[in-house]
Amino acid sequence: MALFICFLSLLLFSSATACDRCLYQSKAAYFSKANALSSGACGYGSLALGLSGGHLAAAVSSLYKDGAGCGACFQIRCNNSTLCSSKGTNVTITDINHNNQTGFVLSTRAFMAMANHGMGQHILKLGTVEVEYKRIPCEYKNQNLAVRVEESSQKPNYLAIKLLYQGGQTEIVAIDVAQVGSSNWNFMKRNHGAVWDTSRAPNGALQFRFVVTSGYDGKWIWAKTVLPADWKSGVVYDSGVQINDIAKEGCFHCDYSHW
Repeated sequence: MALFICFLSLLLFSSATACDRCLYQSKAAYFSKANALSSGACGYGSLALGLSGGHLAAAVSSLYKDGAGCGACFQIRCNNSTLCSSKGTNVTITDINHNNQTGFVLSTRAFMAMANHGMGQHILKLGTVEVEYKRIPCEYKNQNLAVRVEESSQKPNYLAIKLLYQGGQTEIVAIDVAQVGSSNWNFMKRNHGAVWDTSRAPNGALQFRFVVTSGYDGKWIWAKTVLPADWKSGVVYDSGVQINDIAKEGCFHCDYSHW
């Protein structure tokens, strides 16, 4: 019966309210070093601090997804009602967690944000806490998906890019690049984390198309003019497109009124 009701909710409600926010149980610890997550496997570097105000997390491989989970947003709250608030905290994935004892390792700021007012130091003393978590859409108001040209890029053919401000509840699983006005697309491969590259970059101004998945659904998104012909390493370019799709996971936890 519960599964049937969950299925009906998928049919009757919008993607923003449907049964698409699965609730999971795990544990979370924290990094004592402030820069540990900004220099993580996703490759964001210092730019990570601009993704969620320093509320960052390393996630286990099943959530890191070989880098496809980089930039994903989660709401996490600890189960200790004496120390922790019911709201929890929102985090962005910037690293992989190789510690099998916990699902997440949070930045100190994010870990303390789970606590009730005045209880931050008390939760830090615990070191590890039981948590509930769910995937949530990333929100970047008035901010398009951005493409940063990495310093390793070398004209005329080698191009490495990093994706920033990926909104919604989505994953980018493929990228093609072509000269503006051309239909001769070359695929890019994931180098690591949020960084993609190709040794066959065309000359001239460049356009991109992204394969974006959101749970059961997937689609192409076309950014028609992104990099100018004189693109430069270290510069962030606006893609001109926003991604705000919401994933549907088909989970069994339909009651999230307490969230």
